[in-house]
Amino acid sequence: MARLAAGVVLVTAREAPLAEDGPRGEDAGMTATAFLSVSLDPPLVLVSVRTGSRMDDLLEEQPLWGASLLAESQRHIAGRFAMKGRLSDRLLFEDIPYRRGELTGAPLVRGALAALECRTEQRVAAGDHTLVIGRVLTAEVPHTEGGPLAYYRGRYRRLD
Repeated sequence: MARLAAGVVLVTAREAPLAEDGPRGEDAGMTATAFLSVSLDPPLVLVSVRTGSRMDDLLEEQPLWGASLLAESQRHIAGRFAMKGRLSDRLLFEDIPYRRGELTGAPLVRGALAALECRTEQRVAAGDHTLVIGRVLTAEVPHTEGGPLAYYRGRYRRLD
């Protein structure tokens, strides 16, 4: 499957929804290359998440999440969130420019090719992964220079 080129997406969620008077959870994120559009009506996307991972556990508890479709200039972001034995979740976002999704509170990367806010509709066990199908609540496509970040044969690449 390393010969199948894939776009690179940062999937993010807030441990607890933002609340004016309540506790605020931590942000979490993961780099995903198994991300796709499932349906236009209703608008649905799918992300494959390793079963038992921090993100799998979080998305089981928290149905609201975000997806930032990374630009070729954001390779460092993809690499940071894909590292094994990585930094704590709090440090992962430390110098990454992002904004909060209005509906989800999830971090959405500034400069990404597109930003989606989603709500989980269905979770499907599939081997050692969980397929998370989310309804797109909002989609933003800012004017961004450059092309998409791709992953092919174990490396991040530009599509030329």
